[in-house]
Amino acid sequence: MALTESAVAVMLPTRDAARAQEFYEGRLGLAFDGTNEASGETMFGLAGDNKLVLRLLPDAQPSPNTAMSFEVHDIAAEIAALKSKGVAFEDYDQPGFTTVDHVFDDGGIKAAWFLDPDGNVLCLHQPG
Repeated sequence: MALTESAVAVMLPTRDAARAQEFYEGRLGLAFDGTNEASGETMFGLAGDNKLVLRLLPDAQPSPNTAMSFEVHDIAAEIAALKSKGVAFEDYDQPGFTTVDHVFDDGGIKAAWFLDPDGNVLCLHQPG
């Protein structure tokens, strides 16, 4: 099977599996697929047989860059829904990169960023 036909598992570090599960399942609404106590992994189902795997790594530091992005059809509606569940969105005001109501819009794509409890940068994006 070619890699282009393979399901993907996104792996992110977490320092607290229970807190991360509450965020990903309770706030983002991802389907909890279970835990692997031996490896310290907490798993969630994503579209198309893809997975999010949170790896318990107490000393891990999150990347300052976007770790995962969810494609959405209506970014404003998704922001409102997630904010109602306590998700806080980031705002940026830099030359050539400014958000308005949490959304960066370059005419071709809209995007908004938020952090998980471990500081991993997550994104919503809506193609233009």
